Amino acid sequence: MSDVEEWIKKDGELFLKSIGMKSSDFILDFGSGDGHYTIPAAKVAGSKGKVYAFDKDKNALDKIKEAAEQFGLGNIKLINGDTKLSLENNSVDMALCFDVIHYEKNREKIYREIHRVLKSGGIFSVYPKHYKKDFPLMELAGMELDNIKKEIEECGFYLQDKFLKELLHDDYYTKGYILNLIKSG
Repeated sequence: MSDVEEWIKKDGELFLKSIGMKSSDFILDFGSGDGHYTIPAAKVAGSKGKVYAFDKDKNALDKIKEAAEQFGLGNIKLINGDTKLSLENNSVDMALCFDVIHYEKNREKIYREIHRVLKSGGIFSVYPKHYKKDFPLMELAGMELDNIKKEIEECGFYLQDKFLKELLHDDYYTKGYILNLIKSG
């Protein structure tokens, strides 16, 4: 069984629960890609929850649609876009932003948009892959983890937890830091 299959089958759900995701949550998967986090999130959220898979790549969203049908998941809503979300203010319990922010020069617009849609006390969970000490790449190559945390906190969040976890990156397992920040106010 491939790492992706193992992740989708059980490890993804266990991981998401371990970082605070609960049944009935409304979840945003910002930069969802092929849905490696969307599908397990939909399983955790269950029939009373919802997962918004947001990505600018329409082909990736099509793959999520196929996987959702394969697993009988009717609680996923696909949203095609770049940064602006077509969601109501204060409508999401948890937002995932995993392996995404290294692509963006102006990350503040992502943080502010996620802040807008998160409920007060909601969790913004970030996997900032490709920072200075984790295969440096693109816009995070020169940044330390603490700099990323401060950058997000300046947009209305405070750090709740920092976890070193095994998780899926692209199509293989790796260890990485997860920052769970809470929306203040």
